[in-house]
Amino acid sequence: MSYAEMFRRADGCAFVPFVVAGDPDMETSLEIIRTLVDAGADALEVGFPFSDPIADGTSVQGADLRALRAGMTTEKCFQLIERVREFTSIPIGLLVYYNLIYRMGVDEFYRRAAEAGVTGILAADLPPEEASDALRAAEKYDIDQIFIVAPTTGSERLKRISEVSSGFHYLVSVMGVTGARSRVEDATIELIKRVKAEGSLPVMVGFGVSRPEHVRMLRDAGADGVIVGSAIIDVISGNLGDRELMLQRIHEMAGTLKAAGGSG
Repeated sequence: MSYAEMFRRADGCAFVPFVVAGDPDMETSLEIIRTLVDAGADALEVGFPFSDPIADGTSVQGADLRALRAGMTTEKCFQLIERVREFTSIPIGLLVYYNLIYRMGVDEFYRRAAEAGVTGILAADLPPEEASDALRAAEKYDIDQIFIVAPTTGSERLKRISEVSSGFHYLVSVMGVTGARSRVEDATIELIKRVKAEGSLPVMVGFGVSRPEHVRMLRDAGADGVIVGSAIIDVISGNLGDRELMLQRIHEMAGTLKAAGGSG
C-alpha cells in the first residue's frame, strides 16, 4: 500500500506509531508491531537503532540502547521488516540516521529496503541540499524520500523540500528532540496551516504527540496524520518485566490514539 492510498483510506487523521526495531529484543519487537497493527495503525514508522541519535530524547535513546544490546544490526532490522510484511501491507517508513545508509552504501541500503518492503525513508540528519545520492536511489527503487519540516522552515525552503519530497511532509511540532509533551503549542497549529497552504504533500506531525487530546487538536488543525513514538516506547520501558502486560497496555494506548483521530 502506498502512502497516497493510506491517506485516502484513513478515517480522519492517520495514526502512525513509531518503534525502534529490536526494542527490547527481536521477538518482542515483532509482537509489539503486530499489536500496533491489530490496534488499527494506518502505517508504521520504524527506527533503526543508532548509537548517537542526535534528534532523539531519552525515551528513544533508551530504546536504541536496548536494541543494540540485544544484538540488532542493520541487516537484522531489514529481516524484522520482512517478517512484519508477512502480516500487513500498510506503509512502513524508516526513520534512520544517514551514517547507517552511508556505511552500507546508499544504493545497497535502498535496494535492501525495497526488497524488505519499505515504503519510505526519512534520514533525520540529511538535508535536501545534500540528498542527491539518496534521491537517485529512492527513485530507482520506488521508495518515497521524506524530509523534515521544522517550525523554522521558511517559505522558500519549504518550496525546495516540496520539490524533492514524496509520500508526506514530516512536521516537527517543536524545537528540540523527540519526547512526550504535555501540550500542543499554538505555533504547531499555525505551522500545519502554513504547510498545508504552501506545501504539496499530506502533513504528518511528530515529536511530542502523546495524548488523545493532542491528536484531536492536530486533526482539527488539518494534519493528515500523527506519528507517536516516545509515549509508546515509555510503555515498553515501563513493562520490560511483563511482556503480556506491555502488549496489553500498548494495544489500549494505540486504540485510544487511533480513535481520537477519527473523523467522528
